[in-house]
Amino acid sequence: MPNFQELGLNADLLMAVEALGFKEPMPVQAAVIPALLQQPTDLVGLAQTGTGKTAAFGLPVLQYIDPSLRQVQAVVLCPTRELCIQITRDLTSFAAFMPKIKVVPVYGGASIDVQMKQLYDRPQIIVATPGRMNDMIRRGKIDFSYVKWAVLDEADEMLDMGFQEDVDTILQEMPAEKNTLLFSATMPDQVERILSKYMHNPVLKTVGQRNTGTANVKHMYYLVHAKDRYLALKRLADFNPSIYAIVFCRTRIETQEIADSLIRDGYNADSLHGDLSQAQRDHVMNRFRHGNLHMLVATDVAARGLDVNDLTHVINYNLPDEPEVYIHRSGRTGRADKTGVCISIINMKEKGKIKVIERLVGREFAKAKIPTGVQVCEKQLFNHIDRMEKVAVNHEEIDSFLPVIYRKLEWMDREEIIKRFVSLEFNRFLEYYRDAQELNVDESRGRDKEQYESKAYGRDKGGRRGARGERSGGDSGYKRLFFSVGRKDKVAPSNLIGLINEVTRSREVSIGRIELLENFSFVEIDNFSVDLVIDAFNNKNANTRGVRVELAGDRTEAVPYKGKRNESWKDDKRPSGDRNEGAPYKGKRKESWKDDKRQAVGNDKYKKRKDKPAEEPKRPKKHRGQK
Repeated sequence: MPNFQELGLNADLLMAVEALGFKEPMPVQAAVIPALLQQPTDLVGLAQTGTGKTAAFGLPVLQYIDPSLRQVQAVVLCPTRELCIQITRDLTSFAAFMPKIKVVPVYGGASIDVQMKQLYDRPQIIVATPGRMNDMIRRGKIDFSYVKWAVLDEADEMLDMGFQEDVDTILQEMPAEKNTLLFSATMPDQVERILSKYMHNPVLKTVGQRNTGTANVKHMYYLVHAKDRYLALKRLADFNPSIYAIVFCRTRIETQEIADSLIRDGYNADSLHGDLSQAQRDHVMNRFRHGNLHMLVATDVAARGLDVNDLTHVINYNLPDEPEVYIHRSGRTGRADKTGVCISIINMKEKGKIKVIERLVGREFAKAKIPTGVQVCEKQLFNHIDRMEKVAVNHEEIDSFLPVIYRKLEWMDREEIIKRFVSLEFNRFLEYYRDAQELNVDESRGRDKEQYESKAYGRDKGGRRGARGERSGGDSGYKRLFFSVGRKDKVAPSNLIGLINEVTRSREVSIGRIELLENFSFVEIDNFSVDLVIDAFNNKNANTRGVRVELAGDRTEAVPYKGKRNESWKDDKRPSGDRNEGAPYKGKRKESWKDDKRQAVGNDKYKKRKDKPAEEPKRPKKHRGQK
């Protein structure tokens, strides 16, 4: 592979590269830089994030910039604020020995007045997010007349975030005679459309296979029950003491909840999502970049464009809805020729998604076991000892304290000191993992659960629902739970399903028959999720409505059936006490009820009322027209 001196860069750029410590160009740089320096052209670069794309387009664009012309000559569009700031920082570093070249970032969430003042200084390069750039165009603050280079970085992510119209508007404002560079990790249809509309015979440079993940990342997945995801996340974090990771969640609410739980449990973690202000985002990212946070819990949108080096892990707390998003997630680690690990925590229903992603990435994922409590303690202990061995001792400052320390510890022998030293740091792990439960899923039990679901819902092997009579009420795969809400609470079956999903924070609970009564309801829950549902509803923080849930037990006889009411249900309906009279029932009164009534009013009075002669029937009224 050629070195930077052989790529054709000018002296100023070579000095900047050397000052930054770059030794040899990365594959995408070696492929793109010579092609652009030999002949300015439209170019498409397919490469994963973290492979050095910024230098690949930044160095040749800087070489073509005319420092004496104080007009916008190059525009770089990127999807997120963080990436915009990062590219600006990189380009400024590359132009360290070219003082007349100015690079200005334009992005949302920051003061637009400050950015307009920077534009008045007439920079040669603008790095922008599409939304804020369009805002500047509408305000008439940018002149594209001299633009010779248009760069779309992370194009697939940018278009996936809904910036298609903004990108079209910006490109249409630029001169037709320009060079367009497009860099992307994948090539969806939206990106192909830009190629055909705005680029002319582009040169294609592909690093690695198209639409695949980086080869430096090891892919693994762990199979757990949905209710055990958070416990599995904590155990994996404890098993990797030097973890430096991004944890991806699906929603903003879940992202904040997981981050809050990790902080509460003593982990150096924080959240990054769209509900945070720009100042909060900057604060979180600064802490994460400087290593003060070990885990950043983020949504896909918030994490797009993050450029953080040395990440050890990417953890998929939830798999993404689109398989292509997995490639972007995994590309956050294993950057700059370093290795990384991409972990997915899944349940039985998500195994099919893993197969789809495996085909897309072109690699088989390793199935791993969640470490046991003993394994975690062992790993933490050895890490503690390793830290002790490698710690730097400042003899000048500590030697003066040693005589007092020796006198304090002289009553203990060597073995006792070692035990106490280890226990001081290690006791909390021993306490926490003393009776740690097994989190790995037995796949044979998982298949049994699928059989239960199939039987309980009356489905055939093709997944079709059979006749209602095919499902037996005594199915061993489900248990009936009592819920203290009913029709009087304006609850429908769909509301109960939604309530269960909301309180348990899981959509993996299989629900069978729902019997909705006036004051309460019965819901059949699969055996594997019964404890999860009961525990969740016993948690006052999760169950804000205060709905009481318990195993139905003897309450199962209280369900009224259509048609004739059975005696057991009427007995349950009547209030307790010596006089079990209750409210009279519609229809013909039973003899047992009449006997109770006789005792209440007295037999003589009842008999007298019974012997009273019947009144003469009244003559029917005549209708109009009758004689």
